[in-house]
Amino acid sequence: MSDFNTDVMQEFRENEGKVGGPFEGAPLLILHHVGAKSGTARETPLVYQPTDAGYAIFASKAGAPTNPDWYHNLKANPATKIEVGTGTRDVTARITEGEERETIWSQQKSVMPQFAQYEEDTSRVIPVIVLEAT
Repeated sequence: MSDFNTDVMQEFRENEGKVGGPFEGAPLLILHHVGAKSGTARETPLVYQPTDAGYAIFASKAGAPTNPDWYHNLKANPATKIEVGTGTRDVTARITEGEERETIWSQQKSVMPQFAQYEEDTSRVIPVIVLEAT
């Protein structure tokens, strides 16, 4: 997965935030995050949904039984930055709950039905995180 992500991020940066392959046409950002235990700087390409508050991202891990590492990193270190298009923005990560989560999550499943499949494939509630500009 690491090589795949590296290739996606390279393509993203070379093409003003646009990529082909499985992400072609999807809104994509690069999340910068710091390891909760290691303190190591990391980057992860993620599909996002624009929201009034910023950008929603989804800790789906393609329906795996556990949350992705970046989710734990954001919980430990919510102040971070993202790359969107050709720009970089400082953001703070906030885990959504209740109606806000359900509204964003329902829209994501409608726009990208594979997220509904991820939900079916796991017993956990997939976290929805909003990245708000700081």
